Order: sequence, then structure tokens, then C-alpha cells
Amino acid sequence: MPQFFQVSMFDAFVLGYLVFQFWFEDMHIDTGRRIEKKMRAVSLWLRRKHQLPLALAFRRFSTSNSKVKIFDRELKRTQRDRAAWLTPSHDPLLHTVAQNLLDRLQDCKKTFPTALCLGGSLQPITRSLSAPPGGVEKLIVMDASYDMLQACKNAHHNATVETHFLVADEEFLPIKESSVDLVVSCLGLHWTNDLPGAMIQSRLALKPDGLFLAAILGGETLKELRIACTLAQMEREGGISPRVSPLAQVRDAGNLLTRAGFTLPGVDVDEYVVKYESALELIEHLRAMGETNALYQMNNILKRDTALATAAIYDSMFSAEDGTVPATFQVIYMTGWREHPSQQKAKRRGSATISFNDIQKQFGSQN
Repeated sequence: MPQFFQVSMFDAFVLGYLVFQFWFEDMHIDTGRRIEKKMRAVSLWLRRKHQLPLALAFRRFSTSNSKVKIFDRELKRTQRDRAAWLTPSHDPLLHTVAQNLLDRLQDCKKTFPTALCLGGSLQPITRSLSAPPGGVEKLIVMDASYDMLQACKNAHHNATVETHFLVADEEFLPIKESSVDLVVSCLGLHWTNDLPGAMIQSRLALKPDGLFLAAILGGETLKELRIACTLAQMEREGGISPRVSPLAQVRDAGNLLTRAGFTLPGVDVDEYVVKYESALELIEHLRAMGETNALYQMNNILKRDTALATAAIYDSMFSAEDGTVPATFQVIYMTGWREHPSQQKAKRRGSATISFNDIQKQFGSQN
């Protein structure tokens, strides 16, 4: 049953003025999150005035869905279903990225009995985590693609580790809070529409002093293909449309970890250059990995002339002496911990006992 309430003329005037002021102020600046935040302030005033439940008050004045949809998650699930049957059992690129990501566990003295693996490159991660000296006793493998999970399950033959396969979306983790010791995501989180939200959910799923490991593709990935696509579209179609998905920059990774609430954040980057016989072989490899374009708003039709022009420009601009064409994959590795009293913390501001002037006098140059 809808609930109605009466307001005086003065209340209606004040409410209308506040709404108009908030909207006019933010009409050109972030007309999503900031307006919703200020509408919440209006709803709180309304709640106190008329003793309304908080959820009801905010529901009456909340904006429409302000979540920005960059990627089509249903399309990405379909692409991963296809990739489940195209990916070879040992892809050199995926295997190398997974091994470099899990090498960070070698620097940790503690063990991680319960681990959660999120999407992306599942088979190399599960294969390594299930190895005997890993210390993992329970492994939860999660992906939005049923076919990808089934392929991973068929390739999983280690009975010593309790393994569960779960069909779920990384944007909505169905994991109990403080229930796992390790969260690993290898080349999967860069397809989420709300990357900070997914990382916050991962932190909440971790136990205190739990570890978060993630590898995502960086902004320099496939820079050669971006250039070739842009030039080909400008030449054949007289304009450009996004053919390569936008990716995070290295400078953003540290901010993402801090915003998600992780402590002791660490970020480093590697670049892998893979050589292909032609640009068409690169596209086939991207399909096999499930890394083709999944933008929510994109032109689904690629003209034959544009595709051939892209391959020709790619070959003419970037081909090596041996006839192969290179493709750059920039991988950003992120490490973060859930807060725990045993972790080292920065000293309180102003608690230093030695000034930088004294250090400069003692260790400064002899000029």
C-alpha cells in the first residue's frame, strides 16, 4: 500500500527550493552521485519532519539508476562461454600472467587455507593453487560463465583440495563476509562496470589479515590495434567508434586499492609483447581468451573493408623483419590486505623525533 502524508505550504516551498537548488548547482557537475547524495539529505529532512521510515523517504526522491554501464555483462558472459571451448589447455600468455601473480604468495610466510578465485584466467590459477605445497585446503572457483566453469571442472583432477564451483557475477559476490583468506582475480576484474565496488566486496569477503591479489589489463594494452583501427575507420568510414575497450591506467590502481579500503597496497606493472603471424591471428587469440570488445554501446557491425584496412595498416606500421606483427599486453598487478592489528601502520603525524634538516646536514652533499 502506498503511504501518503500531508505537508504544509511552507514545507512544500522549502522542499521545492532545496530540490531546485541542488539540481541547479549540479546540473553541469556530476549529475549522478552528487545529486543522489544531496537528495538523501532532503529525504532525511523530510523523514525528521514527518516521521517517515528512512527507506520510504529516500525512495520517493531518489534519482533513477545512476550506475554507469560501460560493459555489457551478458555479452561478456556469452564471449566467455565461447572461449571455454576455444582456449587451449596451456596458453603461454595466460599461464605467464597467472604464475607472475601467484609468485607474490611466495613472499608471504602465512598460509591461506580458504581461497576464492574470481573469473578471468581460471585454469592456470586453480592448477597452481591446488599444487601440494600451496597450503590451500578449500578452493572456491567463481565465474559468470557456466561453460567456463565446466571446462575448468573437467580439467581439475586434484582430489586433495576441497573445490567448489560457483556460477556468479563478480559485481555481486555471493560470499559471506569474513569467510575466505585469499581472493585471487587474474584478468577478470577489468570487465566490471563498478571496479571499486567489486574490490570492496572482495575486501569484505576476506578475513582480517586476508590477502587480495588481482591482475588486470592496463591502458597500454593493444595500443597497436587501437592505432590501426582508428586509422582504418577514419579512412573508410570518415569517423571512429570504439573497437577496443577502455582500460584502467597504472596511476589509478593505487587509488583503487586505497578507495576499496585495503591496507599495505602494492602495485606493479609488466608488459608482454606477443608476436602473431597477422592481425587476424591476434583477433582469434582474443576470442579464445574471451577478451574481445564488450562495450555496452558500440557499433556491432564491422564492415569488411574496414576490417581488411585495419589488418593492412597493422601489418604496414608494426610488422617486424621476420614478418610477424607484435601486440602489447600491459598487465597491472595489485596487492592489498584486509586490516588487522598486527599489520605495520604509519606513525601519527607530528610524532617524528628527527627533522629532515638534521638528516640533510648529516647525509647531504658535500657541495
